[in-house]
Amino acid sequence: MTAPLLQMQAITKDFPGVRALDNVSFEVRSGEIHALCGENGAGKSTLIKILGGVYPSGTYEGQLYINGNGQQFHTVRDAERAGIAIIHQELALIPEMTVAENIYLGKEPCQFGTIDRHRLYHEAGELLSQFGLTIPLHKPVHELGIGQQQLVEIAKALGRSLQAHIEQRHSLQSGSALLLVLDEPTAALTESEVEILRQILTELREKGVACIYITHKLKEIFQIADRVTVLRDGKTVATQSIESPECTEETLISQMVGRELTALFPKRRTNPIAENGASQENIALRVENLSTYPSEPPQLEDISFEVQRGEILGIAGLMGAGRTELISTIFGAYEGRRNGEIVIDGSAVQIHSPWEAIQHGMALVSEDRKRYGLLLDVDVVRNMTLASLGLASDITSYGLIDQNTAFQKSEHFVDSLQIKTTSLNIPVNHLSGGNQQKVVLGKWLMTHPKVLFLDEPTRGIDVGAKAEIHALMAKLAQEGVAIVFVSSELPEILGMSDRVLVLHEGKITGEFLNDNLTQEDILRCAAGG
Repeated sequence: MTAPLLQMQAITKDFPGVRALDNVSFEVRSGEIHALCGENGAGKSTLIKILGGVYPSGTYEGQLYINGNGQQFHTVRDAERAGIAIIHQELALIPEMTVAENIYLGKEPCQFGTIDRHRLYHEAGELLSQFGLTIPLHKPVHELGIGQQQLVEIAKALGRSLQAHIEQRHSLQSGSALLLVLDEPTAALTESEVEILRQILTELREKGVACIYITHKLKEIFQIADRVTVLRDGKTVATQSIESPECTEETLISQMVGRELTALFPKRRTNPIAENGASQENIALRVENLSTYPSEPPQLEDISFEVQRGEILGIAGLMGAGRTELISTIFGAYEGRRNGEIVIDGSAVQIHSPWEAIQHGMALVSEDRKRYGLLLDVDVVRNMTLASLGLASDITSYGLIDQNTAFQKSEHFVDSLQIKTTSLNIPVNHLSGGNQQKVVLGKWLMTHPKVLFLDEPTRGIDVGAKAEIHALMAKLAQEGVAIVFVSSELPEILGMSDRVLVLHEGKITGEFLNDNLTQEDILRCAAGG
C-alpha cells in the first residue's frame, strides 16, 4: 500500500459556541484523487483552511504530517512552500490584470529589481500548454467567461506551488510532494471545460501528484476519484474505495445527511398545464417580444412566454445562452436599452429597477448569493428583512423598523426553512453555503411574491439542502406561486419543471411540456437545433 503523502490526525477546531471539527482524521496517498464530501457545515472548508495555513498551528488541536514529517503552518505561504496548492470556490483573481499577471501574482520573475515581463509571459505560456490550456495570456481576466477564469485560478495555484517542485521550471517530476486541493472546481465549467480539468487531473495523478477533490456532484466522484471520505457534523463518518461494491450514491447520501433521502426530487405533482390546459385568467406573468441591446446582435431577441400561477417553468440552455440575462432583465436589473412588454396579473407594468419589481410582487434569488443576495457582514435578521422594508408590512412603521416584529418574522423563516445558526444576530458569512442560500430564500418569501425567479438555486450546496429547496419549490407552487428557475443541471430541470424553455444565443429554440421529455431533447435545442 502506498504510504500517505498527507496525514491529518485527531484534528479538533472550535469556534465560539460551536465545534467545527471533532477528532477528524484524514489521509491522502501520493498519486491519488481523494474526494471529500459532506453537507454544507460538515467541516470540509474548516479542514482545508487548516491544511492551507489559513487557520495557523496553535488555533486547533491535532497533528499534520506530510511524507511522515510533522508540519506547523503559521501562514498560507508555509503551506505553499510545503507543496500544497488550494483552489477555493470563491475566485481570487484581479479582474483588470491579464491572465499571465494573475498566474504569477506575488511570484513574478524579476531581473535587476524589476519584473521580467518577457519571462513572465513565456513561463505562463509554458505552464498553460503543459496542461493543454489555450487561454490568451494578454487578455484581462474580466474579459473571460467564468469557466475560463476557473481554469486560470487552477493554473495560478499550480504555478505557485510547482516552483518548489519543478526542476528548472520546465516539467513536473515524478514523486514531487505536491497536493492539489480543488473546492467545487466544476460549479461554473461547461462540459468541455470539465473534460479538460479531468485530463489535467489524470496527468497529474500519473506523475504522483495527490488531489483532494471537494464536490457536491456525486457523479463526478465516481468518474474521477480513487477514494472518498465523508464528513458529517464535524466528524469523520467513513473512508472507502470508489471500487467497493458498498460505495454507491445512495450510500454516500445516507452517510452525508445521516438519514435516507427517499428522493432528491419531490413526488411529481399533477402538472397544472397538462391537467387544466393554459388559462388566460390564471397567467401570473406574461413576457412579450422582449429584446435587449447592449450590442448587435441583441443579447436577448424577441423573447415571449408566460407562466401560470402554481406552475414551475424551467429555463435551460448552455452557458452564455442568455438565461440569467432574461430573468434579471424582467426583474429590472438590466441597465441597457430594451424593448418588449411585461404583464403581471393581466396588467402591463413598467419595471426599471429591482425595487419596482418587488413592488409588483416579484422576487429574484440570484445566481451569486454572496455578491447580489446577501450583506455578508450583516446579521441574519437584517438580511432576512431587507427586501420587505418599505413594503406594506408590519416590519416598518413611519419609516422605523419594529425590531421585535423583524426578529419574530425572521425566527419564523429560520424555523420553517431549518436554517442552522447559533443565533439570529450573527453575520451570515458565519453560516455554511446551504444555510446562506436559505437566508436568501427566506428574505424573498417574507415579501409574499407572486412570481419567484430562481437562478441556479442549488449551485454549490449539498444534496440534503438541495432536497429541501426542491421540496420548498413544490410547496410554493402548490400554494399558487409562479416559479421561473434557471439550472445548468438537466436532471434538476427534468425533475422539477412543469414546462421547459430552452435558450440558444438569446433566442427561444424550444418549449416543452415536461411529459416524457429527455435530456437529449433539451440539448438538441440548447445547441441551436
